[in-house]
Amino acid sequence: MDGNVITDKRTAAASAVATKLLANEDSKVLAILGCGHQARSHLEAMSLLYNFTEVRVWSKTKSHADSFAEEFKVRSCETAEEAVRDADIICTVTMAPTPVLHGDWVKPGAHINAVGACRPDMRELDETLVRKATVYVDSRDAALQESGDIIINKAEIYAEIGEVVNGTKTADKANTTVFKSLGVAVEDLMAAKLVYDRIKSSSS
Repeated sequence: MDGNVITDKRTAAASAVATKLLANEDSKVLAILGCGHQARSHLEAMSLLYNFTEVRVWSKTKSHADSFAEEFKVRSCETAEEAVRDADIICTVTMAPTPVLHGDWVKPGAHINAVGACRPDMRELDETLVRKATVYVDSRDAALQESGDIIINKAEIYAEIGEVVNGTKTADKANTTVFKSLGVAVEDLMAAKLVYDRIKSSSS
């Protein structure tokens, strides 16, 4: 099994679960900041949930955004602000050490999947955004130790996404929502099991 492919798929799948629970059902505009492997898997996953009328992408390296846009027939933007203005769903999938997404650019009620910046000294989101949004994480313990978006911004975590799945916490769709994804081992385990089961069934 290719571990990188499994990681890409399971990370996007986790974001898809959070998006289905937290984003508005009539979401029409998707913005993706970053144009690497996670951008591809997130575009695929988000497109399974919604019929977007527009998809915008941005990368710090403009040629990467242009190539991505040409391959997937989406819009390449000059700036991150241009990409996210009025977007309903935003996925940040960068390795930026400092914020690429600012709260002043995000419309009320938008949903953000924050996937990059997986170290305590890195963050993709600024304080304005994190402090005005309702923040969900995959693991509270991991986020408090590993996520600069949580630690540096002194974010208040409302719930783990699993608590929304099981009904013990609510989905705050009336407010801007952030899902901070770091990845948990059980996601890798279940993704690998799914691949193994598929291979086993197809060869029998």
